Parts: sequence; C-alpha cells; structure tokens
Amino acid sequence: MEKTKLNISIQNEQNKAKELIKSQGLRVLVCAGTGCVANGSHRVIEKFKELGANVSILTQYDKMTVVPTGCHGFCEQGVLVVIPDMKITYVKVKESDVEEIFESHIKNNKPVERLMYVDPKTHQHVPDDEHINFYAKQTRTALANCGNINAESIDEAIAVRGYEALAKVIEENNPDGVIETIEKSGLRGRGGGGFPTGRKWRFTAANRGGKSYVVCNGDEGDPGAFMDRSVMEGDPHKLLEGMAIAAFAIGADEGYIYVRAEYPLAIKRLRKAIKDAEERNFLGKNIMGSNFSFDIHIKEGAGAFVCGEETALIASIEGERGMPRPKPPFPANKGLFGRPTLINNVETLANVPVIILKGADWFSQMGTATSKGTKTFALTGDVNNTGLIEVPMGTTLREIIFDIGGGMRDGKKFKAVQIGGPSGGCLTEEHLDIPMDYDNLIKAGAMVGSGGLVVMSDKTCIVEVARFFMNFTQHESCGKCVPCREGTKNLLKILEKIVAGKGEMKDLEELEELAKVVKDGSLCGLGKTAPNPVLSTLKYFKDEYIAHIKDKKCPAGVCTAMKKVVINEDLCRGCTKCARVCPVGAIEGTVKNPHHINQEKCIKCEACLTNCPFRAIVLE
Repeated sequence: MEKTKLNISIQNEQNKAKELIKSQGLRVLVCAGTGCVANGSHRVIEKFKELGANVSILTQYDKMTVVPTGCHGFCEQGVLVVIPDMKITYVKVKESDVEEIFESHIKNNKPVERLMYVDPKTHQHVPDDEHINFYAKQTRTALANCGNINAESIDEAIAVRGYEALAKVIEENNPDGVIETIEKSGLRGRGGGGFPTGRKWRFTAANRGGKSYVVCNGDEGDPGAFMDRSVMEGDPHKLLEGMAIAAFAIGADEGYIYVRAEYPLAIKRLRKAIKDAEERNFLGKNIMGSNFSFDIHIKEGAGAFVCGEETALIASIEGERGMPRPKPPFPANKGLFGRPTLINNVETLANVPVIILKGADWFSQMGTATSKGTKTFALTGDVNNTGLIEVPMGTTLREIIFDIGGGMRDGKKFKAVQIGGPSGGCLTEEHLDIPMDYDNLIKAGAMVGSGGLVVMSDKTCIVEVARFFMNFTQHESCGKCVPCREGTKNLLKILEKIVAGKGEMKDLEELEELAKVVKDGSLCGLGKTAPNPVLSTLKYFKDEYIAHIKDKKCPAGVCTAMKKVVINEDLCRGCTKCARVCPVGAIEGTVKNPHHINQEKCIKCEACLTNCPFRAIVLE
C-alpha cells in the first residue's frame, strides 16, 4: 500500500526517536513508579548518574544513560533495575548496591547474583524478566510500555509507535470505521461493569454535530487497586492517544481526565505529556494538519469513591458535589454540561491505540468467547509475588496465584480471594480453575471490577474481611438514596456485632435480607454492589459466621474480642512482671505464686504476653 504523507511523517518521527534512544548507549532502566519511589528509587537513579558520568563503560558502549521508568509491575521486589542489553533484572536494589552493580557488572560484565530474583519454588537465582514466572506468564497490552520507557519522554513514546494509531485514523478519516473496529475487537469496559466499548462509542456518536466530550475515568478508588495509576504514570501518551482516537470517532473536541488528587505522580506526568503532545501537534488545534482538534484538561478529584460512578464523576467535574444522578438520561445523550459524553476508564482507552494498529482480530483472539483481550490485576495479599499483572481474559485463579504469584506466602494454605474490591465478591478453592472473565465471575457471585485481587490464607477471618469492605463502602456512600445510606450503615452494625462476639443467629437472616434490599434498591453502582462481599462470604463461608455467633470463636484467631489471654500456671513463676505492665490491673496473684487473669477486666492489649520471660502467657 502506498505510504501517505501523514504516514511518512509519523515514521520520520519514529526514526528520529529511535536514533535518539540508540545514542543513549547502555540503557539502565530504574523503576520510578509510586511504589519504587517510596522505596528510594530516586536515590538509586542519582547514584547511577553520579557513577556513570563521562565514563567509558564497555568496549561496545561509550556511555550509559539512566532511564527512570513507570511501574515495572513487580512491586514486591522494588526497587527494580533492568539492563535490557545485558539481559538482567536486579531486585530490591538500594542506593548502597548501585556501586557494586556498576563496578562488577556494567564495567566488568560480572553479574551480581545476590541482587537477582530468587524463585520461591526452586530457590534458584533468575537473571531476567524472560525467565521470571511473574513476567513470563503475562501478556501485556495496556501495560506493554510501562517499565520499559521513560514515562516523561514523548520521544520514547513515539519510538514504540506512540501516536501512529492516531495518525492512521486521521489519515483514513472514517470515524464510523474506527467504531466498527472497536466493536469487532470485543473490547469491554475495564472499569468494572464490562459494557461493550464499541457500543458505548456508537451510542455517543449518534449525537455528532454539536458539542460533545470524552471523559477518562481515572478515579481508581478500590482499596489496593493501582492498575490505572500505573498506566498514567508509566505510559501517559498511550492514554492521551486513546482519548484522541475516541474523540475523533464520536466527534468530540474536548476531553477531561478525572484523576484522584492522591495520585500526584500520575498528575505530574500527565500534565507534562499533554504539554509535550500539544507542542508536537498531537493534541490541540488542527492535529497533524487535519481539521480535527482536541484539547484535554485534567480534573483532580477529592478522593470520593462514589465519583468512580460516571454520573457522580460528571457532577464533580461540573463543580457540584459528587453524587449520582438517575439514569436515563445516559451520559451518551446528556452528560457533562448537558452535552453527549463518552466515559471510559484508563485501561479501556489504553487498549485503543494497540487495537487500531494491530487490528480487531489480533485483540479478539485473546481471551474468551464473551470477554476478549487482556485484563490488568493488582495482585496482593498472602502470595509470594505481589504486584501489577496483565493476563488474557479467561486465565484461571490457579495460574495467577500459583504461577505468576509464586504460590502462598510462608507455606500458608489458600483459603479465598476477594476479587473486584468493595464491589466484588469472595471466591474459594472450588473456583480456582474457572476462567476469569466477566460472565463466569458474575455466575460465581463476584465480578471483575476494576481488577483488585486480594489473596487470603487460612489465617484470614472472612467475617472481618466482609466488615472491612462494608466499613469502606458505608464511609464512601454519598448518602443520596436511603437503601445505600441506611442499608450499609445497618449492615455494618450487624457485622461489627458479630466480630465483637455479640452476634445472634437471627442476625444472619437479617444480614442476608438487608443485603438484597440494598443491592436491589440503591441508585448507583456503589450501593448495588456494596453487599457483594457480604453475600458471597455468607454463601461460601457461612460456617465461619456461625462459629463467631454460636461458639464465640474466630476460627482464624483474628477477631480480638474473641481472643482470651490466659496464664499457664504450670509455667508461671510468680515474678509479677506481667502484673506490673498490665494497664488495667487485670492480673492477680502474689509474688512467687502462679497468677491468673481477670477476663472481665482484660482489654487484650497483650502487654503481659510480650513481657513474660517464661512464655507462660498465651492467646486462646
């Protein structure tokens, strides 16, 4: 096919960018995502720069360039240092390790084995990403560039085909064709609901001709979720390009990225990316010399979980309190400032440029019959390898936990996984082999949600987990509708009563009945999904609830109210040390005689347990 002027122009930009990267010599990639920054990656970066300044490294390199990247994903092992040309990945790197890496490996080609990843199953050192199970079993699409490029360099984004897809759609000038491609790909919204993306675009495009908007939902509020944050920090230009393509398809000329203020690094990098893209004419007026114009603004959210709901998000951008609005009308017809509005989350939009470049068939060959492509997950909890992963839809929990995750931490036994955060549900051992996609998870009483995966061992109290998530959703309820406002409050009261050892069997019936009322009667997605953790844990772990109520015992030994601190009189020497540290005078006894604990006074602070020199005090 004959190359067009626009095609040639973007290829020239790519060639210049590749030459610029080639001129950097040996590239040392240091993770500078939020997690690694917290672990001191900036100090690691500065130390590398200090040692590498004006030094001839190896015969094939006359210089070294330190590249701060976005999140590399393997958060458990940060700070991560990757040297691609040497096929090496170093983990848990500290500033004090940099000189050894530089002198031993970079200058003398002798890898530092002690800083390599150790496989938890084989206990062998693994040199690079290609052989580390955590990476080897992933398929990265949205996260493809995260950890591999300088997130603050537009040239590095261009070198990996950034803005090529935008040039393609502008050149072809077929907005409906773009929508057809997204429809054919089978891409579904990655923010939780899984609504077909192409269908949403088509609904919004039906209102072409007047003012309309594209809004990116970057309000990632689930506890422990950081998928969207990592894309915004690690590959912001891919998000901007996805938004611009969406705007071209539906006929919008203005867009907003709604991102929570708790993501300062993402906001900083997005602002720079927007400025750089405008300077290169990838955003702004008459993009790439065409008639298409598109401006992007950033709106910082105030951290309200309910603003992840699209109508509450719209209200917040408009300067109103973030509260949901009844639907219909849907945002596609009447959204931001009363105009047609397309809302997708970060991960959804980050998939768009790749689909345009590689084709709908390429994307749809991954995943399952009804859930195409890949999905990012934040893997946390009692697994050896926690972090950010991306796998094809349909991958099983067993593969994620025991292959990518490296199995259970400290030899613990798998008990359950909470998927989808406060909106999701609890899955058990019987679900380890079901394909993880939108439909299968809903059938199991859970949902993909934004992609949080909290793995729990037999040392986790399921009732406390339900209480934790209910506490979160109750606190985050906007209070607009009665079922959510009052229902979550009363659900939380019942759960608090049970974990406090004061539950009654009738509470279980009331808990289930009330959960269904909240689910059916709430106005928005927050309330409708808030009872999911309760309903799923009642379904699969009812015996644990019963143990808390009937036996007044927490099977996992977690709930403090049910613990009893006791003294083994056979081991007690009557030294009185425990009595002296007890803040409430609950320990009784005389010198050189066994003591005992008054359970009515005991507040279970465990001060006596930690201070007993004879290990005579235990928790029951």
